[in-house]
Amino acid sequence: MRCPFCGHNEDKVVDSRESNEFDAIRRRRECLKCGKRFTTYERSEEIPLMVVKKDGRREPFDRKKILTGLMKACEKRPVALEKLELLLDEIERELLRQDQKEINSRRVGEIIMGKLPAIDKVAYVRFASVYREFRDINQFMQTLKQML
Repeated sequence: MRCPFCGHNEDKVVDSRESNEFDAIRRRRECLKCGKRFTTYERSEEIPLMVVKKDGRREPFDRKKILTGLMKACEKRPVALEKLELLLDEIERELLRQDQKEINSRRVGEIIMGKLPAIDKVAYVRFASVYREFRDINQFMQTLKQML
């Protein structure tokens, strides 16, 4: 594994454990050159889930893309990255349980919207404002009223 800090390709595994759902192995590693620690996840390879975008394009499901969106929604909020990763694991499991190899991007967004309020309501509103593409303040207020 290449160190994300210095690029050195030798490290040692400091800690290894199964994830809560037993679908991945989490490994804490320490770079033998710079001494910094980082985490890797080992998952079994599966047939890729394809996401069908609004314009009909198809692209592989990308955990990082969803995590980036969740991190933006939770920016400056008291939400730990570990909590977002657990939420992402839950979202991915739900998508895979649907037993479809292609899923509409709208469905992915709806699953996220269904789970995000339990994590942080402000993050939910931020995510909703981008996801639902509010055109005016009335649409925004309607979403806020539904939450209250």
